[in-house]
Amino acid sequence: MDVCLIQTLILFCSLICCFWADTASNKSTPNIIIILMDDMGWGDLGVFGQPSKETPNLDSMAAQGMLFPNFYTANPLCSPSRASLLTGRLPVRNGFYTTNAHARNAYTPQEIVGGISRDEILLPQVLKKKGYVNKIIGKWHLGHRAHHLPLEHGFDEWFGAPNCHFGPYNSSDRPNVPVYNNSQMVGRYYEEFGIDKKTGESNLTQIYLEEGLDFIFHQNMAQRPFFLYWAADATHAPVYASKRFLGKSQRGRYGDAVMELDYSVGQMLAWLRALGIDKDTFVFFTSDNGAAVMSGPKQSGSNGPFLCGKETTFEGGMREPAIAWWPGHIPAGTVSQQLGTVMDLFSTSLSVAGLSVPDDRLIDGLDLSPALQHRGRGVLEPIFYYRGNEMMAVRVGPYKAHYWTWSNSWEEFNRGINFCPGQEVAGVTTHTQQEHTMQPLIFHLGRDPGEKYPISAVTKEYQDALSRITAVVEKHKKGLVPGVPQLNMCDMAVMNWAPPGCEKLGKCLKAPKSQPWKCDWPH
Repeated sequence: MDVCLIQTLILFCSLICCFWADTASNKSTPNIIIILMDDMGWGDLGVFGQPSKETPNLDSMAAQGMLFPNFYTANPLCSPSRASLLTGRLPVRNGFYTTNAHARNAYTPQEIVGGISRDEILLPQVLKKKGYVNKIIGKWHLGHRAHHLPLEHGFDEWFGAPNCHFGPYNSSDRPNVPVYNNSQMVGRYYEEFGIDKKTGESNLTQIYLEEGLDFIFHQNMAQRPFFLYWAADATHAPVYASKRFLGKSQRGRYGDAVMELDYSVGQMLAWLRALGIDKDTFVFFTSDNGAAVMSGPKQSGSNGPFLCGKETTFEGGMREPAIAWWPGHIPAGTVSQQLGTVMDLFSTSLSVAGLSVPDDRLIDGLDLSPALQHRGRGVLEPIFYYRGNEMMAVRVGPYKAHYWTWSNSWEEFNRGINFCPGQEVAGVTTHTQQEHTMQPLIFHLGRDPGEKYPISAVTKEYQDALSRITAVVEKHKKGLVPGVPQLNMCDMAVMNWAPPGCEKLGKCLKAPKSQPWKCDWPH
């Protein structure tokens, strides 16, 4: 299905649906769509000030909905943030962290043994109580072994991949990552699903868009409430776009990928309007972590005025673009100063569906409904910045206190890996782990979003802020029961050698002998 055909279908459905939209829009159970970008930065959208203004559909989405300029991920790396979105819990609670070394980011590469625990309750599992049909499109990243995959954790359908689109590999040392249709692989990246690293051309985003539109259409025809988790990964290095978008952006190949993703969001919202279900569908757009500025300007985006990027607990690593859209429910053209996190999407989605959060565990995510409906002062929510097993910083109101600072090691920095290019701040973006628990570095993020000027510890402002933050930290630590770490062990034998369905395709590969080891997480 090409782009022109998609647009023709949207126009056709608009004409048909206008006759029965009033009848069809009396749904008591709203649909839910969460659109999660990969390594997209806060500063990549025109509505957040990107000067090239190449995101007209997302900017329009914000104009029709609500912008959240103070929205955060739960971790500055992909896998833990995705686990937190779907469980409503910090990585240190849901197990998506490592104890192999202090304050180290960990994720789910092909050699990881662990993944999302069966003890965790994921958003689609709860939504099933209300009859939701749940689909994930794109990157899963919560473990690639059979018992970790989406259909084992509440999703009814899946089209996408369990890991990042790294490659190509030679199939002897490491297999190319499989692409799944539900529980069976249908090919591999760089084989059946091409990504040309030289030109940046790939049709994956277009395929993901078609899958999304098709799912929405069929669930609407069946009059079933649905949850669509659309997790395209084109802005993760190596970035890619389809031929139609390559070379279009002023920002290079990364900008091409952003333009195609922006177009895709616009098509999905137009599809909802054409089907007459826009007022029955809650849509939230955000990203899994900050832009991966260490990849350079050709392969990464912008974190706007914020310090550093992906992998760090500075603002550039964890503050995300965020837009809520729900015509007739969320007031158009509004900006909420509510602090929020991806974990809140768990609780808020359940509230939208008329369901309660699980009561047998601590849920970190809060219900943002008061903020979405512009009622009252919203909810008071601290932001906890974790890196692995360490709470690095906390934000309460406009104040952020750093208890530990670290960008990356001198060894990595001297090899050219720079998490804060052009942004070194003496005593802040440290290349050794620096502890500040006795006297935290405190910033006022309203006056100093770039975290360049710590408030003097001798001032009343510092003491008042520290007093407020200390009370929050003590309460948090008192109630913290860490989950069993899932990201400690690696083994080449568990990689995607022979995924389900490989037999039918003749794509099974022989795994090496199992030799597990403790994963090495350098940063």
